[in-house]
Amino acid sequence: MRPLDFRSDTVTRPTAGMRKAMAEAEVGDDVLDRDPTMDRLERRVAGLLGKEAGLWTPSGCMANGIALMLHLKRGERFLAPAQAHVLGSELGTAAWLAQGMPEALPWEAGPGRITPMQVWRAAGAPGPYYTLRTTLLCLENTHNFAGGTCLSAAEHRELVEQAQGRNLKVHLDGARLWHAAAAQGASLDAMAWGADTVSVCLSKGLGAPMGSVLCGGRDLIEDARRIRKMLGGGVRQGGVMAAAGLEALDYLPRIPEDHEKARRLADGLRSMGFKAPVPETNILLVPVPDAPSALAILEEARVRVLPVGSALRFITHRDLTLADVDEAVERIRGISDRLVTTWEGVRPMI
Repeated sequence: MRPLDFRSDTVTRPTAGMRKAMAEAEVGDDVLDRDPTMDRLERRVAGLLGKEAGLWTPSGCMANGIALMLHLKRGERFLAPAQAHVLGSELGTAAWLAQGMPEALPWEAGPGRITPMQVWRAAGAPGPYYTLRTTLLCLENTHNFAGGTCLSAAEHRELVEQAQGRNLKVHLDGARLWHAAAAQGASLDAMAWGADTVSVCLSKGLGAPMGSVLCGGRDLIEDARRIRKMLGGGVRQGGVMAAAGLEALDYLPRIPEDHEKARRLADGLRSMGFKAPVPETNILLVPVPDAPSALAILEEARVRVLPVGSALRFITHRDLTLADVDEAVERIRGISDRLVTTWEGVRPMI
C-alpha cells in the first residue's frame, strides 16, 4: 500500500518539466555577475508582488531572517500574531541574528488574525531613551498554525495602515501568499500592499525543490543581498534552482485545486464524526483525543500527517489528486473508531 503524504506541501517532487528546465538552464556566477535565470525569477516574483526587486534565498527561514535583520536594531521589539512562523519555527533567528525582541499578539479577530487596534496598543508611543522601542510588525498570510487561515486584502491593508501610522515597518511572511490570494480572489500585489518586505516560498504548494524570494524596494534588496552573502547564501550557478522556481510559478492558476482537495478531505472526516473545520486554504487541522497515538494509527494505514498541538495537520498539494484524497478518507474510515475512542469510550471530539 503506497503512502499518502499529507505532512506538508513541501514533500512534492520536482516535475519532469522542472527537471528539464534545471538541466537546460542558462547560468552564470550570481555572486560575481548575476545569474541570468536567477535574475529572471527574482524580477518575475517582484513584479507579481508589486515590488521593485527580489532576492532568491535557499529557504523561507533565511528570507524571513534577512528581513528582520534589515528592519531591526539590537533590542528593538517586533510584533507578530501568536504562533507565527517567525516566533517559534525559526529556532530563535529573530533574537540570535536580528537581535529583536518578539511580542506575540493574541488572535482577537479569529484564528491567526489580529486587529488594527491591537497594533495601535502594542506599538505604544515614543518615549524617552530608556524605554523599549517597537519598530516592526510581522504578518503571516496564510497563517500556518491557525490552520491556513488568511487575511483578505482589505484586512491586510488596515493592519499595514495602522502600522505605518505608528511608524512601524512591515514584513509579510507570505510563504503561502499564493494560497491566500487564490482563496480571496485577489491579486498578489493587493495581498502584499504596503509591506516593506515580503517573503514567498517556491517549495510550499508550488512544488519547486527549494527556494524562497524576498521582495521589497530596490535599495533594501541590495542590502539584503549583502546579508545573504554574510549568511553563506551567496549562490553561484543558481539558475539551476531558479529554473525550477520559474516552472513552479506556472502552477499558480491551479492553487484552488488544492483548496478543493482540503475541503473534500474535511467533508469526509466530518462524515465519520471528526470535528474538522471547513478549511480556508490547503491546511486542515483536525483535533483528536491523543495526537501521538493517532499518528501511529494513521501510519499503519499509510496516511502520513504531522501534529500541531492536540490536532493533526493535513496539507493538500499538487502531488495528491482528488482520488488520493478519497483513498485517504476510505483508509481512515476503516480505523476511525480507534482514532476517536479513548478509555472513556467513543465521545465527540474536543
